[in-house]
Amino acid sequence: MGTLRVTVLGCGSSGGVPRATGDWGACDPNEQKNRRTRCGLLLQQWRGEAGAAEEATTVLIDTPPEVRQQLAAAGTRRLDGVIISHDHADQTNGFDDVRAFFLKQRAQIPVWMDEATRETFMRRFGYAFVSGAGYPAIVRRAGDLSPLVPLRVDGPGGVMELLPLDQDHGFSRSLGFRVGPVAYSNDLVSMPEQSFAALDGLALWIVDALRDKPHPTHAHVERSLEWIERLRPKLALLTNMHIDLDYAALKARLPAGVEPAYDGWAGDYPI
Repeated sequence: MGTLRVTVLGCGSSGGVPRATGDWGACDPNEQKNRRTRCGLLLQQWRGEAGAAEEATTVLIDTPPEVRQQLAAAGTRRLDGVIISHDHADQTNGFDDVRAFFLKQRAQIPVWMDEATRETFMRRFGYAFVSGAGYPAIVRRAGDLSPLVPLRVDGPGGVMELLPLDQDHGFSRSLGFRVGPVAYSNDLVSMPEQSFAALDGLALWIVDALRDKPHPTHAHVERSLEWIERLRPKLALLTNMHIDLDYAALKARLPAGVEPAYDGWAGDYPI
């Protein structure tokens, strides 16, 4: 049996906490867990017990603006794949920092996204996929993702299998992912029944909960709690939190088995 480590690289909404203006909203600036960078997730899989980072098959979901700091803080030593859930700035603007892993590994890093994401993403980051002006391509297009079609990423920790899930992000679509007993459902306001059906029996569910007030493109806390009650994961973590949601105040009113995420949260799961 192998081990899957899940690390929440960032759990803040599109502006982060605090915002660039120094605005903390309702968040206590003295609480470290209120310091939220933009959302990203790191998955590491070992063949047995968790060991050295170099021995893990390592997959990054999204490349937020702070991804360089996030990956360094998590002790990341390699990347075997990068997945882009959708092409919004808060999930993609750190993409060029994948370059560091190309330089370390001396190999192009495979990148996956769906067709709709690729059409806009490549307008900004297409240069990274091609050689030119004396610079080599740092990444390669590994294929287009489709909901409910498994993706397999190979690495030193064996093959990691991820299941993409269709999500409604209001005026666009996004992808969530299930990996063994863990699922990541960020940037969504609803999802089709086929996606819900794929989320049965979870040990960990990381799910969007932007704020208390309903929002046209994100789940709010009440809606996320309704989903959690329906799916009953062993543990649910709320992510993509706005400056309205103070860590301690939110944690105090959540039911058992539900917690706010925080940057750097990590957990190990048998897989």
